[in-house]
Amino acid sequence: MEGQQPFLIPLQGMIMAAQTQLLYGAGLGLRRSFLPELVEKPPQNIDFYEVAPENWITIGGKYGKLFRAMTECSTFVCHGLSLSLGSTDALDEKLVLAVKKLMADHGIKLYSEHLSYCSNDGHLYDLMPIPFTEAAVYHVAGRIRRVQELLEQKIAIENVSYYAAPGQEMPEIDFFNAVVEAADCDILLDINNIYVNSINHGYDAENFLKAIPGQRIAYGHIAGHYVEADDFLVDTHGDEVIDPVWKLLAKAYELFGVFPTLLERDFNIPSLAELLRETATISTIQNAWTIRHQKQSA
Repeated sequence: MEGQQPFLIPLQGMIMAAQTQLLYGAGLGLRRSFLPELVEKPPQNIDFYEVAPENWITIGGKYGKLFRAMTECSTFVCHGLSLSLGSTDALDEKLVLAVKKLMADHGIKLYSEHLSYCSNDGHLYDLMPIPFTEAAVYHVAGRIRRVQELLEQKIAIENVSYYAAPGQEMPEIDFFNAVVEAADCDILLDINNIYVNSINHGYDAENFLKAIPGQRIAYGHIAGHYVEADDFLVDTHGDEVIDPVWKLLAKAYELFGVFPTLLERDFNIPSLAELLRETATISTIQNAWTIRHQKQSA
C-alpha cells in the first residue's frame, strides 16, 4: 500500500493513553486455583490482577461467583491470547465484542494483546513472530485500530519474545515502534522478553529499552525464563525472575518513571506465598525508584 497513510489519523472518542493511570503498583496474573484463597484473604501487596479473557468469557458456577467477588473489590486488566493480530485470517470481531462485554460486566478498563499471530486457517496454539517488514506494519496497525474502534478505547500491545525473524527488513525495535505509532495504541512493556531477545539475537537490552516511547507505556510484565544454553533462552514464564531482569526493570523505571508492573507465572507454578514474595520485589523496586525520582525533582 505504497503512498497511503491509512492509520495515522487519531481515533476519535478514545480514552487517553497510558497517562490515565488505569493501573498502579504491582500486579499478579490470576490463576483459577488461587481464587478461593484470594477471595478469603486478599493480599495487601497486590494492586491489580491480569486474566486471559478467553478463559473467563463463559465462566459460571463456583468460579464465576469467585471471579465476580474478585472483580468487585480489585482492579483487573484483560490480556488476550488468541486475537492473532498479525494473521492474514479475518479478524475475530466476535471475540473482540465478547471481550468488550466481559470488560463492561466486570468494570475492567484495559485490554492488552501480543504483537504476534497464532492462527492460519485454524489456531496454532503458539505465538508466532510477525515479519519485521513495512507491509506488516500497516497490516497489523490496521487490525489494531479496528480492535480499538470496536472496543471504543485504546489497547496495549506487548513486545514479544521470538526465536526467528523470517523476511526481516528492519530491526525489532523499529518494527515495534512503527506499529504502535501507526496504530496509535499503548504499550505493554515486557521486560523479560527484551532480555530474552537480547541474548538470543545479540543486541543491547538497555539500548532497546531507551528507544521505547515511554509515554505510551500502560503497564509492564516481568517473568522468568529457561536457560537452554548461554546464548539461547526460552521464554517459559516457568521460573523465578533472575537478577539481570530485575535490573533491567529498574533501568526502565529510571528511564520512564515507575509504571504498573505485573508478575507472570504460567508454568511450574509455585505456592501463592512464593508468588507474593516476587510481587513484593516489584513493589520494593518501585518504591525505591519513586523516592529517587522525587529527590531528583526536589
